[in-house]
Amino acid sequence: MAEFTFELNDDQKQVRDWLHGFAADVIRPAAAEWDEREETPWPVIQEAAKVGVYSLDFYAQQYFDPTGLSIPMVMEELFWGDAGIGLSIVGTGLAAVGVLANGTDEQIGTWIPQMYGDADDVKVAAFCSSEPDAGSDVAAMRTRAVYDEAKDEWVLNGTKTWATNGGIANVHVVVAVVDPAAGSKGHASFIVPPGTPGLSQGQKFKKHGIRASHTAEVVLEDVRVPGHCLLGGKEKLDERLARAREAKANGTGGERVKNAAMATFEASRPAVGAMAVGTARAAYEVALDYAMTRSQFGRPIIDNQGIAFQLVDMRTRIDAARLLVWRASWMAATGKPFTAAEGSMSKLYASETAKEVTAQAVQILGGNGFTREYPVERMHRDSAIYTIFEGTSEIQRLVIARTLSGMPIR
Repeated sequence: MAEFTFELNDDQKQVRDWLHGFAADVIRPAAAEWDEREETPWPVIQEAAKVGVYSLDFYAQQYFDPTGLSIPMVMEELFWGDAGIGLSIVGTGLAAVGVLANGTDEQIGTWIPQMYGDADDVKVAAFCSSEPDAGSDVAAMRTRAVYDEAKDEWVLNGTKTWATNGGIANVHVVVAVVDPAAGSKGHASFIVPPGTPGLSQGQKFKKHGIRASHTAEVVLEDVRVPGHCLLGGKEKLDERLARAREAKANGTGGERVKNAAMATFEASRPAVGAMAVGTARAAYEVALDYAMTRSQFGRPIIDNQGIAFQLVDMRTRIDAARLLVWRASWMAATGKPFTAAEGSMSKLYASETAKEVTAQAVQILGGNGFTREYPVERMHRDSAIYTIFEGTSEIQRLVIARTLSGMPIR
C-alpha cells in the first residue's frame, strides 16, 4: 500500500510540469476567446489529443496511480489554465468513471476507448444523470428504462439536463429508473451507443461561467439499446434489486445497496475539488502579481496590511483545500473507507475556497478586476459552478453530517 506523502515522485513532477506548460502555452491564450464564443473548443481538444493530454492511455495511467495523487494533480494544472476549456478536456472522464464504477471488464474495454477516439478523430462522452426535477434529489428521477425481454433490449424514455457534452457526445451514459418501487436503489446506468435513434440534444444552456464547456439537455424518446448496454449486466442488476426489496421489506440495510449515480459522484468528488483548487490558485497568482506591481500613494499596494493579509488568507485556504483533496484521493486509491465523508469534505472546502479566493482577487484588482481585460473576472464567474455541480455545498454538508452522526438528517 502506498504511504501518504506530500511529496510528488519524479514521474509525477514531470507530468505536472508538462501539463503546466500545456496549460500556459495552449489553454490560457485561448481561454478568453472560447469563453466569449460559448462553444466547445475543438481545436484545443484536438491539440490536447495530439500531444497525449486527451487520451485514454494518459488518463488510465493517472487513474491507476497507486498514490491517488496523479488525477488531482492533472485536474489542478488544467483548471489553472482555464476552467471552461479544462472541463471540455476532462468532461469525458465523468462518463468514463461511470463505466468504471458500474461496468464489467468487457464493457470497460469496449466503450471507454470509443469515448475518446484518437488524435485524428477526437470524440467526447457525456454522463447524464440530472433531470429538470431531479438534481440533488436523485430519488425523484423520472427517466425510465423498461426491459423488452423478447428482443433483449432496454427502452429508455425521459429528459436529462445539465449534461456536459450532452447531445454532441459519441457515447452517452444514462442513469435511469428500472424499479420505481425501490426508490433511488432502483436505478441503473446504460450505454447509449453512437447514432442510436431517439436520442437528441435539447436546450443548450447559456451559462454564467465555464462557457467553453458544452452543457445541454438530452432527450430520450423510445431509445432502444441492446441488453449488453446495461452496465454491470442484468444478472447483477436483478441481484441488487432483490437485496433492495428484501431490505425494504425488513426495514433494514437499504442504505447499503449501491446507487449507480452516487457511485460515480463518490469517485469523482475529490477530482472536482482539485479543479476548484486550480482555479483558486490561478486567481491568487494574478492577484499577488498585481499587488506586487500596482502602486498607489507611491508604494505597491501589497505594502498595505489589508492587501497583504488577504493574500495570506487566500494562499492558506488554497493549500488547506489541496491537502484535503490529496487526502481523499489517497484514501480512495488505497481502499480506505471515507468514515467521515472525506471525499465530500474535500469537494466542499475546495469549492467554497474557489468562490472566496476569486472574489478576493477581483477586489484586490479593484475596477480592473471587474473588467474582462483581466482574467480574474472570468475565474470568478467560473468558480460559481464548483459549489453547484456534482453535489451542491448543501448536499456535501448533508452527506458529511449524516456520516458523522449516523442520523437521517433532512
